[in-house]
Amino acid sequence: MPGSADSTDSAAASGKSGIELAREALAQAKADALKRGTLPGQGNKRKNTKLIRVREPGRGGDPKQFGTAIRELLASRGWEQRAAVGGVFGNWAGIVGPDLAEHTRPDHFEDGVLTIAADSTTWATQLRLLSSTLVRRLNEELGHGTVRRVKVVGPSTGPRRTGAWRVR
Repeated sequence: MPGSADSTDSAAASGKSGIELAREALAQAKADALKRGTLPGQGNKRKNTKLIRVREPGRGGDPKQFGTAIRELLASRGWEQRAAVGGVFGNWAGIVGPDLAEHTRPDHFEDGVLTIAADSTTWATQLRLLSSTLVRRLNEELGHGTVRRVKVVGPSTGPRRTGAWRVR
């Protein structure tokens, strides 16, 4: 490496150690950066630039309580109904009772139809019998007309086999 041999020869000729040469190079770099108006390690940022804060429309004033801020956010984005339905999913046992909640679960809500999955056909039948009461109870929680219908699905089983084991 010819470049490294030249630099060691010039360092030996000047009588300065590697640390002293590094300090001089750093001091020179700082001086050059100061002339350009920047500081080392700052990239191309100028020393005299000011930060300009741009306020978003509708922001400002006093801080709000968390609950109020969340309600306003949900209303502005149109998420009120989805959040309420999510609350029903989270509080299913409190709405239908622990016995029914142990064997059923809300599965899907779309266009006013709440789909509920039951773990047996017996519980699915029980839930179908209670569907009008359940719609009324859910609308008390969510607001009138939110749930129009309850669709109950039982456990999914595969196709039945034909053959010797079939009862005729």
